[in-house]
Amino acid sequence: MNTIPLEHYLLVAAALFSIGLAIAITKRHFIGMLLGIELMLNAVNINLIAFSRYDPEKLSGQLFALFVIVVAAAEVTIALAIIMRVYGHYKTVDPDQVDDLKR
Repeated sequence: MNTIPLEHYLLVAAALFSIGLAIAITKRHFIGMLLGIELMLNAVNINLIAFSRYDPEKLSGQLFALFVIVVAAAEVTIALAIIMRVYGHYKTVDPDQVDDLKR
């Protein structure tokens, strides 16, 4: 059985994390920022599963990955609810136009 070296997993995860960071920083909409954060969380999951695969005695990497998935799902739910409220009030999802917090 051919196994993929750990370095390949780490390289893919680093690339995915970098792309997610670039998206989160450069996007001008809340949804784009959220997508960038999700890509970064998926890169963390790849790292956790890769390290867990090379230490089969411990399942901690897989458990942490499951925890990250649950936290990401909760984050998306709350973030989308906030985005919907912001859009309902300001009629935009552009963070630069949402600049007052009077209420």
